[in-house]
Amino acid sequence: MKPNKKLLGKFLPGMFIMLAMLIVACGGGNSGTSSTGSKLSDDKQIYVTPYSGISDVATLDPAISTDLDSIGAIDMMFTGLVQLDDNLKVYGELADTWTTSSDGLTWTFKLHQGAKFSDGNPITADDVIFSIDRALKPELKSTVAPSYLALVKDSDKRFSGKIPTLINDSLFAPDPTTVKIVTSQKAAYFLDALTYSTSYVVEKSLVQKYGDTDYFKHLDTGGCSGPFILEKHVNGQQISFVPNNNYYGPKPQLKKVVFPFYKDPQTTYKAYKTNQVDTAGVPTANLDEARAFPSKQFRQAPQLAIDYYTMNYLVKPFDNIKIRQAFALAIDKDTIGQNIFKGARFATNHIIPQGMPGYNPNLKGTAGVDSTKGDKDLAKKLFQEGMQEEHYTASTFPQITFTVATSGSQTIKNEFQFAQQQWKDTLGVNVTINDEDFNKLLDDTSNAVNNPKGLQMWAIDWIADYPDPQDWTSLLFGKGSSNNNPNYGLGKSADITTQQQIQALMPTADANQNNAERISQYNQIEQQLIDDVAWIPIVQRQSSYVLKPCVKGVVDNAQLLTPPRDWANIYKTSDSPCASTNAYK
Repeated sequence: MKPNKKLLGKFLPGMFIMLAMLIVACGGGNSGTSSTGSKLSDDKQIYVTPYSGISDVATLDPAISTDLDSIGAIDMMFTGLVQLDDNLKVYGELADTWTTSSDGLTWTFKLHQGAKFSDGNPITADDVIFSIDRALKPELKSTVAPSYLALVKDSDKRFSGKIPTLINDSLFAPDPTTVKIVTSQKAAYFLDALTYSTSYVVEKSLVQKYGDTDYFKHLDTGGCSGPFILEKHVNGQQISFVPNNNYYGPKPQLKKVVFPFYKDPQTTYKAYKTNQVDTAGVPTANLDEARAFPSKQFRQAPQLAIDYYTMNYLVKPFDNIKIRQAFALAIDKDTIGQNIFKGARFATNHIIPQGMPGYNPNLKGTAGVDSTKGDKDLAKKLFQEGMQEEHYTASTFPQITFTVATSGSQTIKNEFQFAQQQWKDTLGVNVTINDEDFNKLLDDTSNAVNNPKGLQMWAIDWIADYPDPQDWTSLLFGKGSSNNNPNYGLGKSADITTQQQIQALMPTADANQNNAERISQYNQIEQQLIDDVAWIPIVQRQSSYVLKPCVKGVVDNAQLLTPPRDWANIYKTSDSPCASTNAYK
């Protein structure tokens, strides 16, 4: 979630914001929390879980959602055929069962009997295939559908407008409770890819009635397939949800969930301390204080999330591999993890995070440097060699603009200023920091794809959309991928042949049915991506947040999203302290 995670896909979506506050909003917390107080009455079953650093979610449309904030809201209201549970295993949500054909190319899903939308209309196979086909409509210009639905046969032709629909081409509804999807190739990760929100089910009749955009202005009256419906959505203030009485799964115990928008992490944390919200991320400066809160309010949980910097291969000077490597090796990541984030995040050289299938403990950093402290002497040497190859002098070296979104976090500002100083001290390069709105950064990174006039260098993060290394390799850097914003394998750089050879290995790994061989191929791919500096991985995240003792049943989830049926287990008790809900009744 990835940003594009997340732009997340997944840009997570939550990019470089103090993301922990989003984690609980999307299902963070420790499992098995016992209750000593009595369950609160229905009028007090209001869960207030803030979003920080944004004034609104970017979209409520599953077909185009790229960031964790939006997906967190979307997951309240929409579901898919399959989704991930708290252990990141695929389970049947709208689909009760599924089978595959002998050649592995046709998938048949049987829908849950009696499933209904929030207006009481049945959820049918026609709605499912309409939703998947809609996500690929050229008019929607989705940056995620071409990636997460790439395995659906002819999805590329549908997205490019070469064919008008995939219905009765690769998407079939032979009866109201049966969905058939034909894929273009065997792929071990097909079900995992279907768990991403772009395949979630919208109500066909209401989309046809209101249109692709206005449909999402009427979610209080119908069209929701998930456990909640939209109650209120006010830009700059909040988005809130109430239970969907027609949800086919176990019903939520909470009577309202509110996501108020806060301008920055520190303001959000202060709101927690004054009992205005039930949960909040903990700014780095407040970690010691939060750890001392009574009743085990402080939580820390692992995340499959990497914060990274990346460069546009089509924009000078980053078409030169030695200059890219120099920028990577100039950074002491240990200082960022240990001193700036105070251990809340840890330094990494990896694209595929620790805890993911395919994590390679033997991976070497850029130019064979194992240490996450970098190598300043080698950085200087490579930089001078790159300068000579490109015939740059100190006066002709291109201006460098580093685009970021600090979202009001002083800790994040400190990180970027530290990197800026490292490049100055080691390479003698003056880097300008461009701090912009998070949602604008999402758009700008998407617009960098195959764009020599796009962003030059930027900071973002990626959070796992599903637990498969394809989500960190082919999805992000594959030939023709809409997520390939660094433009790996494109342009005319001296090392382009190597890049294209590694891109050619990606679909082979994707389709490999031998899991051991497949993982080995992804390890090879990741190692070359690191050598080529497709990313400069900086830190892997851990969530640090606080949760009021009165909130029960919340489960930690490394993907940061709550499975729809988990909401049936979340409720509030009289345990103190607890946030006041009077403002949200």
